Amino acid sequence: MTGALAPTKPLSVADRCDRCGAQAYVRAVLVGGGDLLFCAHHGRKYAEALRASGADIQDETDRLTETPATAPGDER
Repeated sequence: MTGALAPTKPLSVADRCDRCGAQAYVRAVLVGGGDLLFCAHHGRKYAEALRASGADIQDETDRLTETPATAPGDER
């Protein structure tokens, strides 16, 4: 059983994967405090084990498939 996910700020381009250094899209909030950041690949790889140990997962991988509402001026 996991606790409620504490409010956290969205991940930014400055947040990096703790395994490979790529942009982080997944935050695992650990039961004992602290968190781990992962890219989409490593987030998928470790999510099951982290959940089993009671971590709460903040998954923002859906941002990878979002498209901007409008194209920049030079692309119209």
